[in-house]
Amino acid sequence: MCDALQVRWTITAQTAPEPWIACSGCGGPRAFRSSGKIRLNANGRRLDAWLIYNCRDCDKSWNRPLFERRTVREIDPAVLVALQSNDPRWARAEAFNLDALRRASPRIDEFADVAIAKEIVSDSQSSATIAITLAVPLPTSMRLDRLLAFQLAVSRGRLQALQDRGILQIMSERGDALRRRIRTGTVVMLDLSAAGDCALLWRSRVTAATP
Repeated sequence: MCDALQVRWTITAQTAPEPWIACSGCGGPRAFRSSGKIRLNANGRRLDAWLIYNCRDCDKSWNRPLFERRTVREIDPAVLVALQSNDPRWARAEAFNLDALRRASPRIDEFADVAIAKEIVSDSQSSATIAITLAVPLPTSMRLDRLLAFQLAVSRGRLQALQDRGILQIMSERGDALRRRIRTGTVVMLDLSAAGDCALLWRSRVTAATP
């Protein structure tokens, strides 16, 4: 892979998951979205913390517990600073904590809208091979086949055909990786040795450069 054109795609989810919670304002389960605000409360020598959510329909609030009855010594110092300062980046990352959300609600709405930044890590104009490494800092429901189909401007059927012919390879132990959610560390290999004049077009789509 060292001789390949190596590109990193950083895919950042835009909309945080929304749990469905019984809303006292609406009188039934509704989707709640994170406000990005943290509530920290001291109860004697112990702390409680919540991430505040609001109903999408009536704006009623719901406090999602982050922890309860913790002493200061039990809390990571960096986390404590983030909580005390209401750090928006920390709160946003916590809003994507699917494991915690699933413990709070049996239904979670997830979204596939993402922002994609492309960076050439190592260029090789003579190589017919492209290696795309994915960085996914926040979980997203975006599937790999949907991502590649959109970015490379091909159908998902053609992607499968390219994979069957060995032109597209997913460096994964799973045979169905193309149809699964994108994850950090996934490497996609493209062999353009038989692409002819289309090779430049493929390279431009991978790197977002003008052919």
